[in-house]
Amino acid sequence: MPLLIVVVLLGLVVSAVPVAAVLGILSLSLDEVFMRGRRSLMLGDFVWEQSVEYILVAIPMFILLGEIMLRAGIALRMYNAVIQWISWLPGGLMHANIGSSAIFAATSGSSVATAATVGTVAYPEIEKRKYNESLFLGSLAAGGTLGILIPPSINLIIYGLLTDSSVPELYLAGIIPGILLALLFMSMIAIACLRNPEWGGDKVETSWERRIQVLPDLLPPVLLFLAVVGSIYAGVATPTEAASIGVVFALGIAAWNKALNVEMLKQAFEGTMRSSATIMLIILAAVFLNFVLGFMGITQSILAAIEAMGLTPMQTMLVIVVFYLLLGMFMETLSMMLTTIPVVFPIVTHMGFDPIWFGIMIIVLMEAALITPPIGINLYVVHGIRQRGGNFNDVSVGAIPFVIAMLVMIALLLIFPGLATWLPGLFY
Repeated sequence: MPLLIVVVLLGLVVSAVPVAAVLGILSLSLDEVFMRGRRSLMLGDFVWEQSVEYILVAIPMFILLGEIMLRAGIALRMYNAVIQWISWLPGGLMHANIGSSAIFAATSGSSVATAATVGTVAYPEIEKRKYNESLFLGSLAAGGTLGILIPPSINLIIYGLLTDSSVPELYLAGIIPGILLALLFMSMIAIACLRNPEWGGDKVETSWERRIQVLPDLLPPVLLFLAVVGSIYAGVATPTEAASIGVVFALGIAAWNKALNVEMLKQAFEGTMRSSATIMLIILAAVFLNFVLGFMGITQSILAAIEAMGLTPMQTMLVIVVFYLLLGMFMETLSMMLTTIPVVFPIVTHMGFDPIWFGIMIIVLMEAALITPPIGINLYVVHGIRQRGGNFNDVSVGAIPFVIAMLVMIALLLIFPGLATWLPGLFY
């Protein structure tokens, strides 16, 4: 039955049916076939109970925060400042793509928003400075994935909601792996450009005087990060309240930069409403599907089957990793998290793995899915910003070195789980 459900799920997704509709159709169909539609009678109350979860309010707030940063020109100034500081490395502006994505990720919480924002700003530099287009586009797609690992992360909020895990602990756990993954991405760029110097484009001319001049442009995202994450760990605010603090702070920065106007707010609110509605519809449909699967006993059946196989905990984890890597090639990350974590999480905790550590492992696996064809969302986002068109395979091939970097990160987390658990253990 679980295999049949996965096959049907993938079939509907590949057929280009919207993800929320796929999850809704599957849950209602299973309920009708196996429970005569009894759970569907509870749909209204169920949706209401889930939609008023306090932690969910943080999602539109973080989306709005990213929208304001984009519309107010904060992201453009940040990118130009990062260029002055790290473009001397082999690979030039591709390192700025990763560095800017890491900084922007520390305020937006969204991979798609990070890839789209930094990609829009950076893309004109490919032709201007004669970069290898494929690797440059791959760096934009990979840098965007940092948005769901470096706090504040929308996906970590959803994981915490699904598993009843502490979001502040998850945020702390994501800091070291997030920084390490960004460094791994930059290492891949440096290795590629040392082997093929022509890929690195024309050198960016700068000076220490220019670097000092652009430092104020790096302050807004840093201050935003401190305001949002710092307020959580100072005990001043919950993650939801911290997101609201971030929005107010971003509005203040926009006003300081004289970019706060009615048209900018209109665009930011419209983008936020569109993204929030899409995410919430997927969440509610997926949670109802998990509700139906729970009544069908699917989780218990899978747990019993794995125990019967006699696998060790590490062997079981390796099976889970391979499962997510393969599934990520065909499913969108949010729907994959929502449909699989309620089934996989009890298995993981039953095997004795730390829930916080597993949360970071899941996010890294989701990051790999974001840049793995044929359904890698970030690949399509970056391909969509190309002004001169081109082949989608250019982006896919350029992302391969960064997928390898993610596999290295997964191996490091398996060998050294303290990379994710040390900070939460130290703080709490």
